[in-house]
Amino acid sequence: MNKFQFTKTPIAGLYVIEPKVFQDERGYFMETYSHKEFAEAGLNTIFVQDNQSKSKKGVLRGLHFQKKYPQDKLVRVLKGEVFDVAVDLRKDSATFGQWYGCVLSEKNKKQLYIPKGFAHGFLVLSDEAEFIYKCTDFYHPEDQSGIIWNDADIDIHWPLDHIDEVILSDKDKNWLSFNEYQRMQEQYLAEHSFKYNKEKTGENMCRNR
Repeated sequence: MNKFQFTKTPIAGLYVIEPKVFQDERGYFMETYSHKEFAEAGLNTIFVQDNQSKSKKGVLRGLHFQKKYPQDKLVRVLKGEVFDVAVDLRKDSATFGQWYGCVLSEKNKKQLYIPKGFAHGFLVLSDEAEFIYKCTDFYHPEDQSGIIWNDADIDIHWPLDHIDEVILSDKDKNWLSFNEYQRMQEQYLAEHSFKYNKEKTGENMCRNR
């Protein structure tokens, strides 16, 4: 018996996951993760770190990613309700620069599986929310990067109708725009390509002596 339903989203590799809930007069029981069933669904990942946060209504965390130490994430809500978003930053992807968002809540018990190569963030819709996520690599504070939450080119449709104030950390207020991020990536690739070619040229000259 399958204990999870895996639903593809319009963005390849990104899944909404719904666990099977066993409920009776005592309450309920569910599995929130099974390596075996996830692997059978093609998500053969090894998680190494679990994180939990608590936030009040209007708090927006994101859009975060790690450059040198990218992470797959499995995210869910333990208490309350959030609007969760993933942005495709995979340069070779047909959906590069596109976003997907869904409501994750204590009630619907949905999870979002986010593969490497995405920026991630969420907005708290309830008075309070407790958020849990699993990661396939450790948190490296020196490697953390991000894109500004309200970038005009990505144009995420955050549900702000009942939010009096969007509450951001100082860091989240100052992330790059999507265009700035792309320019930095292109510069980084160009510099490293030049360095690689220079090293190869030096090796060939040494061999030919």
